[in-house]
Amino acid sequence: MNSLLVRFFLFSLVIAACSIAVTAWLASQATTGTIRQEQGEALETDAQLVDELLEYAATHRSWADAKSEVDGIAQRFGRRIALTDRDGRKLADTGDENAPELPVTPRAVIDPLNVNGKIDPRAVGPFKLTDEEYRTLHAYAEQLRECNGMIELVEAPNGRPRLADLRPGEFSIWEECQVGDRLYTITATEKAAYGQLQRLFTECLERRGADTRPFDRALGPMRIDWEVTIIRDGSPEAVACMDSARREQLRPFVAEPAQLFLTSPTGGEPVPIDLSTTGATRITLVALGILALAGFASWLTATQLVRPIRALTAATKRTAEGDRTARVDGGAGEIGELARSFNAMSEKLAETERQRQAMVSDVAHELRTPLGTITGWLEATQDGLAEPDPHLIGLLLEESLLLQRLVDDLHDLAQADAGTLRLHPEPIALDDVVDQVVNAQRNREVLLRAETTPVHVTADPVRLRQALGNLVANAVRYTPPDGEVVVRLFQERDTAVLEVRDTGTGIAPEDLPHVFDRFWRADKSRSRRTGGSGLGLAITRHLVEAHGGTVSVTSALGRGSVFRIGLPADSGEPAPAERT
Repeated sequence: MNSLLVRFFLFSLVIAACSIAVTAWLASQATTGTIRQEQGEALETDAQLVDELLEYAATHRSWADAKSEVDGIAQRFGRRIALTDRDGRKLADTGDENAPELPVTPRAVIDPLNVNGKIDPRAVGPFKLTDEEYRTLHAYAEQLRECNGMIELVEAPNGRPRLADLRPGEFSIWEECQVGDRLYTITATEKAAYGQLQRLFTECLERRGADTRPFDRALGPMRIDWEVTIIRDGSPEAVACMDSARREQLRPFVAEPAQLFLTSPTGGEPVPIDLSTTGATRITLVALGILALAGFASWLTATQLVRPIRALTAATKRTAEGDRTARVDGGAGEIGELARSFNAMSEKLAETERQRQAMVSDVAHELRTPLGTITGWLEATQDGLAEPDPHLIGLLLEESLLLQRLVDDLHDLAQADAGTLRLHPEPIALDDVVDQVVNAQRNREVLLRAETTPVHVTADPVRLRQALGNLVANAVRYTPPDGEVVVRLFQERDTAVLEVRDTGTGIAPEDLPHVFDRFWRADKSRSRRTGGSGLGLAITRHLVEAHGGTVSVTSALGRGSVFRIGLPADSGEPAPAERT
């Protein structure tokens, strides 16, 4: 179980098994949901079909001429429709002579006067306007729309136009447009129908022994509601009588109640889907096949994954044992990225080792010359071959100072590498630093001058003078007599820029990447005395980077070089420092 291959393989099998189980469960849920959705859609379709039949029954006096209408509805909804009266006599049937027997239980009863206990609002009966009344009222409605474009009109089931949001007592629009009274004037057809309804309503109350006086003027065009009984807040007898009167008035104008039977076009009900009859053996075999395929794929994947990891492990062991040539080929993907990172690390280690060896050799070489000079003269003095005169002592002191500077440079580099190089930043005027460095480096052979503008930074003035001094000394050293070295100071946006431009010998393009390397000299023939220790530019780079800046160089052979230092500039002038 410690093998990554085995663990990955077992883990893949568990994932595959869980995937199959979850997929099966989701498929079952999806199938059940689809069936329920189809059942819901079927119920919705049946409801639409019933509504269309109710509309026909509410607007026709009988089913005698319903054959063509029922056939159209059956064709649109893809069902066989059969209508019978309460005695079982067929009123309409879209099936042919070969159609099977109808089910025993009807799907619904088509009765426009009893739709869930209410009267279908499309059953208007004697309230239906004549053509002339319809045209007259709609002409008034158009005048009302032209008067006020915000008015919304709807059409009542009997054809009368009316305001969509009108409530009793809201007649401001009528007064404004002076057409509302004509729009809501009761027509002759409605007057006769209201009179008939009032009479039937009153007779019912009288039969029940109820007082008819409160309802003598109960009806009117503003009180008609085609969905519920008109009497809302009356006694139970009044509500019942109004409902009975409306049904009695509308009965001659609607088709008789009919029983509805719905089947498929070929007869019978659709066969329900029974998921319990699905073959368990087939499901088991398919699941095992998928599991075996997933296991095989997982084994191949695990093998491909482990192979480069093992190669990486072997290469790591070789690197730990000192072999800096170990490399691996990890291919593509995450493992390939890891392999490339390892190769880059190995190359970096090899380069670091080469630099370390070169540095040790260079340090030994640089120390050997002053130490050899000092030792040789001291031995000559001890043997009596040389007199310890002031000239000899000065020579030995000069060699000691060179050796001391070399040791100091190595110490600075060691601190920079270890991250212990200490800085003491403070607000300073950078042009003062430039003047100090230029004045310290002046000589008679090379023209050295400064071009500065006031720029303020926060930096360690001692370390900054050291960095700039190294650049200036390097430029003076490689500039021939009568040449020129210019130190420029200016500001670019938020960056203080120091440029050291010389007219010296320049640097070859292939040598530019190595300018800031340790112990590197452009002229390999130069000695430590004529070409410096080779550490100054490396120290400059570390000092500038420690201040959060950058240093770069551009050069061309025979045309001189330009060293450029960029430092973060302050937004304002520094506060004056205390003098002691």
